[in-house]
Amino acid sequence: MTDRTKPEFDAPTGPAPAELVIRDIIEGDGAEAKRGDTVTVHYAGVEYESGEEFDSSWGRGETIQFPLAALVQGWQEGIPGMKVGGRRELIVPPHLAYGPAGGGHFLSGKTLIFIIDLIAV
Repeated sequence: MTDRTKPEFDAPTGPAPAELVIRDIIEGDGAEAKRGDTVTVHYAGVEYESGEEFDSSWGRGETIQFPLAALVQGWQEGIPGMKVGGRRELIVPPHLAYGPAGGGHFLSGKTLIFIIDLIAV
């Protein structure tokens, strides 16, 4: 699991989805994440429109741990059901990420794509 490399993002086609898209790239076989859990993940995120990376735990060279409740709504809805050892792609529309354009965050109004490796629950 720890030897996995940073994911490559495929360029999306068509308009950004209006609802959360959850796609398992690799099915995990470990413990299952549930709402309210604290998770340890490796992740990378890009903007849907530009494909520009805005964040990556791989870039920092270490996993990150946090309670699901502290994350954007798209992660709160998209991580539960995922199993340790899995890799999942989430396409998160603005209303489940940082809100509409002008919301004060540099990612407000943007649809975001995350690829997440679940390391531990």
